[in-house]
Amino acid sequence: PANFSHDNVTGSCSSCHNGTTATGKSATHISTTNVCEDCHGTTAWAPAKTVNHNDVLGTCSSCHNGTKAEGKPATHIQTTADCGSCHRTSAWTPANFSHDNVTGSCSSCHNGTTATGKSATHLSTTNVCEDCHKTSAWSPATFNHADANGSCVSCHNGTSAPGKSASHIRTTDQCDFCHVTTSWTNVRVDHTQVLGTCSNCHNGSTATGKPATHIQTTADCGSCHRTSAWLPATFSHDNVTGNCSSCHNGTTATGKSATHPTTTNVCENCHRSTTSWTQITISHSDALGRCDSCHNGVIADGKPTREHPTTSRDCSACHNTRNWDN
Repeated sequence: PANFSHDNVTGSCSSCHNGTTATGKSATHISTTNVCEDCHGTTAWAPAKTVNHNDVLGTCSSCHNGTKAEGKPATHIQTTADCGSCHRTSAWTPANFSHDNVTGSCSSCHNGTTATGKSATHLSTTNVCEDCHKTSAWSPATFNHADANGSCVSCHNGTSAPGKSASHIRTTDQCDFCHVTTSWTNVRVDHTQVLGTCSNCHNGSTATGKPATHIQTTADCGSCHRTSAWLPATFSHDNVTGNCSSCHNGTTATGKSATHPTTTNVCENCHRSTTSWTQITISHSDALGRCDSCHNGVIADGKPTREHPTTSRDCSACHNTRNWDN
């Protein structure tokens, strides 16, 4: 065989390296429209002095497969996308990024090392990113309370998430004492931690107030009712407004009994004390019927058996109700 020096060769490499005159591109050569001398030197065929990616054909991974050229390292984001989807041939980094062909969970990258992870102010949760966030727009996010950690107010504080509104019931309770995460308006109220008077809420707007048939009173609900059981209620006459018969009518409260003297008087004309019903003064001016309908020896004093003349006449035939002896 002859010795050969490329020093004085004229023309392009491929004029000889065409697979006939001299060895050409192998079957495993990078697919490219480059001529040999664009990458190779005549003094050392390998390694190539440079690679001009401008004229390379096919996908990046047809070379960058870990054999012909460096492939994805073990720490590379898991994806089915080709290198060219994110990287540029002019500068490998920085890279553009598309989540479209990423495989695996978000946290396999968003772990604070490979990519940004949960911030220090992130909600405390065992959820994976994709349970709440979308790759097309990181925010706004949907939210699943099922895996949230900590108390409701750790988020519902008016900053991370809406807190108690200005019109919220005043209470020292945590949100979850009354609310459920599946339905915010489906509430159970724990009255033991409510602050302020009952009527702050039981005003007919925030919560049920006094019905139209309620006893007229300026007293607060808590004066008579208990939060553990609305009925039965204790009762104080102190702040009741209106006359006695507005309640003592036989329906709302006990009214005049069947044996009560017949009278047009209202209760308070004779019954002077709400604490002692039997402490009474009598006004005869509005009494109806005969005197002996009461003065019969049972309801009130009747005729004395010894001193009084025997008569069938009514007391008023002889006696004056203002002065019995006259």
